[in-house]
Amino acid sequence: MQFLLSVVALFLLCNLIAGMWRVLHGPSDADRMLAAQLFGTTAVAILLLLAEAYGTAALGDVALVFALLAAVAAVAFVRQTWPVQESDVECD
Repeated sequence: MQFLLSVVALFLLCNLIAGMWRVLHGPSDADRMLAAQLFGTTAVAILLLLAEAYGTAALGDVALVFALLAAVAAVAFVRQTWPVQESDVECD
């Protein structure tokens, strides 16, 4: 079982290499950010697979931190890239 989980983690690592192409050659900033989200999601999956394969609970904790950081990075990107329009702001 450990071998199978390691092979799946290696496959996900290869997906990260394919995602790097999108980051470098993305036609827009949004494409690049989605590829960066792919990095975060894939890193979490790899860490969870390795935590299960090797029985290391600390890797699961690191995966949760990466998931939180990926979500914060996405929110920061959206707030930086798309400005708030006056019609979007509600006044009570």
